[in-house]
Amino acid sequence: MKILAVSDEESAYIWDHFDRSVFNGVELILSCGDLERDYLEFLATMLPVPLLYVPGNHDKRFIVDPPGGCQSVDGKLMVFKGLRICGLGGCMSRNPAAAYEYTEHDMAKRAAKLKRAVKRSGGMDILMTHSPARGLGDGDDMFHKGFDTFRNLLDDFSPKVHLFGHQHKSYGLNRTPETYNGTRLINACGYKIIDV
Repeated sequence: MKILAVSDEESAYIWDHFDRSVFNGVELILSCGDLERDYLEFLATMLPVPLLYVPGNHDKRFIVDPPGGCQSVDGKLMVFKGLRICGLGGCMSRNPAAAYEYTEHDMAKRAAKLKRAVKRSGGMDILMTHSPARGLGDGDDMFHKGFDTFRNLLDDFSPKVHLFGHQHKSYGLNRTPETYNGTRLINACGYKIIDV
């Protein structure tokens, strides 16, 4: 299945010069957070396929005004054409005072609820998060550290793909390995077209 993955940075190529032929065959859009509501709605309109998203740490407005034509998978498992897709939004914070900021302990509690659904479904194919897993393409400061919880999910379920964002291209050298224990790791910052 061909998937358009997006996160964090609105692509001028898509936003200003949209060419539908570039996206022929795309059956699903997955957003890993921190994109403008209007941009997500534009994608959902221009490509008549489902758009699933997890919120980033800058998506607090989605609590009261979610993007139209899009569906949150935050804390959920959804199945689309046989693909089991799990979502966990937000980023790391020592003392979370805002929506979509979590301690490691809080994220582990959220993941524990999701694990029950994953076990019932026989596993997951795509793990979709805003932050990366700890040590697998994350940053050094508190807000950009990845979660050990996500690494544990990769260890326990070995999804085909882990899509994430939060690590902008402008932050420097891409330190994301290509795979981890058989799972493809993809930083969706900007946009990527992938086959799953």
